[in-house]
Amino acid sequence: MQQISVTALNTEYKAAIQNKIDQKTKPVGSLGQLEDLANQLALIQSQQQGYLVEKIIITKPTVVVFAGDHGISEQGISIAPSAVTRQMVLNFLAGGAAINCLCRSNNIEFTVVDAGIIEAIDQTISELHHNFIQQRLGTGTSNFAEQAAMSDSQVEQGLIYGKQAIAPLLKKGCNVLILGEMGIGNTSSAAAILAAITAEPVEHCVGIGTGINPEQLILKKQLITQALNRFNSSDPKVILREVGGFEITQMTGAIIAAAQAGICILIDGFIVSVAALVAVKIAPNVRDYLIFSHQSEESGHQLLLKTLTAKPLLNLGLRLGEGTGAALALPLLHAAAHFYNDMASFESAAVTV
Repeated sequence: MQQISVTALNTEYKAAIQNKIDQKTKPVGSLGQLEDLANQLALIQSQQQGYLVEKIIITKPTVVVFAGDHGISEQGISIAPSAVTRQMVLNFLAGGAAINCLCRSNNIEFTVVDAGIIEAIDQTISELHHNFIQQRLGTGTSNFAEQAAMSDSQVEQGLIYGKQAIAPLLKKGCNVLILGEMGIGNTSSAAAILAAITAEPVEHCVGIGTGINPEQLILKKQLITQALNRFNSSDPKVILREVGGFEITQMTGAIIAAAQAGICILIDGFIVSVAALVAVKIAPNVRDYLIFSHQSEESGHQLLLKTLTAKPLLNLGLRLGEGTGAALALPLLHAAAHFYNDMASFESAAVTV
């Protein structure tokens, strides 16, 4: 596997950042997880600037939703047919989805990527939308219960496409990348990836997704087990090839590229977290740049968060995807930045304790 390098965060700034936080006019640690968030943001931005930053600046936060279809959905283990993926992409472009509403309410820019839905969006429609990117790896993956989901070349191209998708955002000054996804059947792919990487039992990794019935859940577990019995490898790229999704592969590439660029990546729920896990397996220092927005209702997500020693910011019972949980968490990043930047110190406020 070709070595991909990501620079680890320089922890020499960490103590000074924590001291600044501790000197704010509050009891030490009293802002809880918000203090940890401020420390991580300041550390990431200090790394990028090459010196200890006095202020945390959040510029052009952008949601990028990657969409792709999955051959495994042919088995009837989702609440909707694959055609819904394309329909939802059109809904994103029309501004009618939940993520569109949350982006508007939180002043977040929005982009959607066709990573490989079954039926491509008509060119006449795509040309009307500056925030739509078509970088298709195929017309949906193969049914991974029976064969590899994709080829090695599709995996490599998918990682490249992920980097290409965020390059324009980085040039515009985006320093908070928010990832979302859309793809009927993608919780099956994510669960299979999680089981393959962690070697945990399939039943610990598989959940009801967006709401399948008990019979569908049993079949889902059986098909994922069947897929995992086809191969034996801990190589993350092999795992993507065998049971991955086009959108998951491109998100993995985007996460790695964002970490290489030294910006923070706000991770959504189960599917995006699986892409983050794969990215960390490819380049371990990626973990330094990840902020986990929420704990979803998908059972495998709790296992995954534990695997990455991640403490999510929110727990709202979400199971929608699209980047919705991450968009909801963005105000907490703003709050962490404002208290770090603007809250008085004991010395400046002449407060004695």
